[in-house]
Amino acid sequence: MKYLRRGIWYLASRLFLFCLILGIAITVFYYAMNLSNIQIILKDGMAARAKVIMGIETDETVLNRYFQAAYLSTDEELTAAVNGKSAYADYNVRGIDHRLTMGFLWTWPWDNSARLTITEKIPRIDGRVKGTRAEELIAQNGASAVYPPAWPEVQYRANLIRENGQWKIRTLTRIGE
Repeated sequence: MKYLRRGIWYLASRLFLFCLILGIAITVFYYAMNLSNIQIILKDGMAARAKVIMGIETDETVLNRYFQAAYLSTDEELTAAVNGKSAYADYNVRGIDHRLTMGFLWTWPWDNSARLTITEKIPRIDGRVKGTRAEELIAQNGASAVYPPAWPEVQYRANLIRENGQWKIRTLTRIGE
């Protein structure tokens, strides 16, 4: 009886340890999967948003892959760019150096929402003023108006939500500049 009890205890402890290690491995896998998906959505989505605002990308429907439609209708900078009232409307922007820094993020495998702080900056914008507006802008703003205005470094609080297995940016709240 003593050996049977020891044998059962041995098997139970090993089975518990195996289940614990398997549970930790599954949690780490899903955390890494969610983290990488969120990073890709944020980096690509914010870069696509900046390209639409600057006029590099003319099809704003590409943003539907990254943002919820409810947010896109409330984004003031994006609405201004679509209506031709962007600060970059008078410039031919050919390329940008988009950088995004993300804060700490933790999501459980069963979470359908995430919240983190991101910092967006574009240190280099490759472009020049459009030929038809060049003389007018130089007369108004000086010789530096030949190049596009600098993109401000902005901190956002990003809320993301998982819909149908895909992460999307739900809201961006500006918290600092």
